[in-house]
Amino acid sequence: MSSIDSQPAEPAEFAAFFVQHSRGEAHETVSEEFHQLLAAVNEHGKKGSLTITVTVEPPKGGMDGSPVAIAIDSALKAPKASAPPSIYFVDGHGNATRNDPRQTQAFDVRDLPTTKTEIKDI
Repeated sequence: MSSIDSQPAEPAEFAAFFVQHSRGEAHETVSEEFHQLLAAVNEHGKKGSLTITVTVEPPKGGMDGSPVAIAIDSALKAPKASAPPSIYFVDGHGNATRNDPRQTQAFDVRDLPTTKTEIKDI
C-alpha cells in the first residue's frame, strides 16, 4: 500500500518508464541491439540473447522519500560466424604441423625418358 493513501498502489507501466529513461537513449540503444540480435540469429541460425539490467540505487543515508538513481544497461550476445577449422598433425615434439610426421619425406620426382615402342600384331 502507498503511504499517501489507503488504496493499493497500481504499478506504473515499465514500457512507458523505459521509453522516457535517459531522454529515450536507453530505449533506442536496446531497440538497435534487438535488431542486431534478430539479424544475427537469422543469418547464422544460432541462438543469441539480449539482457536488460535495471539497477536502482538508494542515496547514501537512504532517507524515506529521497530520490533513487536508476540505471539501465544491456548486454548483447549475438551469434557470429564460426571460423572453419584447419587440419594439422601433431609432431613428435607436440607441435602442430601441416605435414604428416608418419609420412616419409618427399623425394625428388623427375620425368623419366620415354621410348617409343611399336606394338606389333602377332
